[in-house]
Amino acid sequence: MNIASARTLWSRPLAITAAVLFFISWLFPTIAGVSKNTESFPKWFGRVDVGLAFILALLALVIMALAGGKLDQKAADASYRAYRVLIHGILVMLVAFFLFGDRIIWIQCLTGFAWRTWLLLYCLPAWLTALRAQANHHASKQE
Repeated sequence: MNIASARTLWSRPLAITAAVLFFISWLFPTIAGVSKNTESFPKWFGRVDVGLAFILALLALVIMALAGGKLDQKAADASYRAYRVLIHGILVMLVAFFLFGDRIIWIQCLTGFAWRTWLLLYCLPAWLTALRAQANHHASKQE
């Protein structure tokens, strides 16, 4: 098995794993932001949060390495369309701040939301390329 085949074999499963981990990871700042007493959280809560965040960052780096700067045009186009939708999240957060600002402990969740959002937006083209890797590989073999 050559490097390109191994890259293709692992790209899609890693992209799916990263997406699942990303959504699980978002739960931690969400829970911390709506909790009035984070001191009562078990110690493992913070450790799991940091551990998942570290694994998520590593997965993002691996996915970007697997993409190797070779983003296909469909991934670039899909990324642009996704960016046009995802930037509305900034407005949603502003609305949440104004409507629920007194019920959310922003100091406990804002940094978690911010870096996860940055990671999502930064890695999105490589993630989409990785997600499509096996489909592209099979299509090119059939031609």
